[in-house]
Amino acid sequence: MAGTMVEFPSNGGKTSGYLATPASGKGAGIIVIQEWWGLVGHIKKVCDRFAAEGFTALAPDMYHGKTASEPDGAGKLFMALNIAQAEKDLRGAATYLLGRSSTKKLGAVGFCMGGQLALFAATLNPSVGACVNFYGIHPNVKPDYGKLSGPVLGLFAEKDGFVTPQVAKDTDAAIKKAGKQSEIHIYPGADHGFFNDERPDVYDKTAAADAWHRTLACFRQHLK
Repeated sequence: MAGTMVEFPSNGGKTSGYLATPASGKGAGIIVIQEWWGLVGHIKKVCDRFAAEGFTALAPDMYHGKTASEPDGAGKLFMALNIAQAEKDLRGAATYLLGRSSTKKLGAVGFCMGGQLALFAATLNPSVGACVNFYGIHPNVKPDYGKLSGPVLGLFAEKDGFVTPQVAKDTDAAIKKAGKQSEIHIYPGADHGFFNDERPDVYDKTAAADAWHRTLACFRQHLK
């Protein structure tokens, strides 16, 4: 069952997002955060996949209607991201989703830029009880790991030129240094974006399947 576009309050303004709900009508809420391409079809399909697994998934439109189909355009949108606005959007998304979640704790998951924003969302909202970071990167987003209220699962790629295995290990160490729970997996032979099945240049079916399994297990364990 496909989801629908919705609008939710965002600190005085409004932000749109894609909401997918399970057949049961209500499941544990998951904030799904886009890659640098924007709120494109792939991210909506990820929300639909969560709904098929019994979750209520919301992907806020972090670019407010803009998308890109090639790296130059995506890079410009990525660098132009207004962090103060992103903070409002993530807080608004969490508040909206809590009203539609069967659990008091939400999950946050993101990919590429969204991975870093998922960490950010988890530090902004005490309601986020678990965070899954797929190869997250954004130079202007600096989460305060001391404010995490749940564990972090990091899923990274060995051949990633943006988020190298060393960056992954450093992130893991920084979260643990803040006294929080972190676990990482670095997929051998995989590249940045390995989860995106609409990008044959980087998609890795085996790594993506394992990462999805770990993501579902993480949320099922921690979102009560």
